[in-house]
Amino acid sequence: MLAQLPPALQNLQLPLRLRLWDGHEFNLGPEPSVTIVVKDPTVVSKLSHPTLDSLGEAFVEGKLELEGSISEVIRVCDELSHALVDDDEGSRPVRSIHDKATDAAAISYHYDLSNEFYQLWLDQDMAYSCGYFETGSESIDQAQQDKFRHLCRKLRLQPGEYLLDVGCGWGGLARYAAREFGVKVFGITLSKEQLALAKERVKAEGLEDQVDLQLLDYRDLPQDGRFDKVVSVGMFEHVGHANLAQYCRTLFGAVREGGLVMNHGITAKHTDGRPVGRGAGDFIERYVFPNGELPHLAMMTAEISEVGLEVVDVESLRLHYARTLDHWSERLEDNLEAAAKMVPEQALRIWRLYLAGCAYAFARGWINLHQILAVKPHADGSHELPWTREDLYR
Repeated sequence: MLAQLPPALQNLQLPLRLRLWDGHEFNLGPEPSVTIVVKDPTVVSKLSHPTLDSLGEAFVEGKLELEGSISEVIRVCDELSHALVDDDEGSRPVRSIHDKATDAAAISYHYDLSNEFYQLWLDQDMAYSCGYFETGSESIDQAQQDKFRHLCRKLRLQPGEYLLDVGCGWGGLARYAAREFGVKVFGITLSKEQLALAKERVKAEGLEDQVDLQLLDYRDLPQDGRFDKVVSVGMFEHVGHANLAQYCRTLFGAVREGGLVMNHGITAKHTDGRPVGRGAGDFIERYVFPNGELPHLAMMTAEISEVGLEVVDVESLRLHYARTLDHWSERLEDNLEAAAKMVPEQALRIWRLYLAGCAYAFARGWINLHQILAVKPHADGSHELPWTREDLYR
């Protein structure tokens, strides 16, 4: 039994209450909005040096419980960590091996959890990527439809064109592009669960003649320039720093001269791609995205440029992703009872922290989201883009 708080926790003045396994309570400041319920005595020593990774690990393993709204829990726990742990700005970026088997296993771990679970909190088309908010007040369903339209308009899709969708997920963008813009789509994913549902939805909409979705690694894509346009959403985060050059070369080889390539993905805060400090990146790597590595915008545009593609437009949607994640987190929190019947308890704990934590991270600028549009120029250096962006916003 503790007679008093560990010295490191005294005088912090945080809206936080600690409740120990024996019922004793300690307030770290006035009017606590969050309570950490310590169920395992070994956690107390970790609270003197509370990295975001160690706090998350203790919650995932059931050694502590968290009371309060999940968004407030994230905010207060970050303040606790910030007060007691130095930001590790000197950690080196990870360079993982990304072969086909490793990548397939990582994708399966994350995306093959349960289609029904994802349906609880994603939009109707199950777009598992940043929405696009024209005013900020849109529903998640509207924001995702607007994202699809924004991507298709940036790609200047025309009826009859052939679109490659790299990392097609549950097929929402592929179906939208076929239905609304009249293109043919070839989409690839490494998730068997995603592919099965995506194919069902293609068939239900009668789009089999326009949309072909396959289980395929990006490294096995044809290199004969058969595609008019390429879109890759939420994909390059899984490629790995060491494989970015190969990834970009593959997209270059897949698209025709004059064709456009759109990369939409999460980017790192630091130019060398190292993860954010105090353990947040470590938690994501261990529990959420095994082998995931975020490139910085400068790293990504450099790799795109080196293979011969020309970057023609870049747009940050960082705050759009913060808003998207807020929607996802709120929808999951509203459906915890149903979610608990679909996935193991530990998985649900991971996802509660992950969605709310990422919303906080995007809002604070720890990570970003960029849409990077590139063109494969003709031999004489020309391309087919309009002179201005005016057509995007008509």
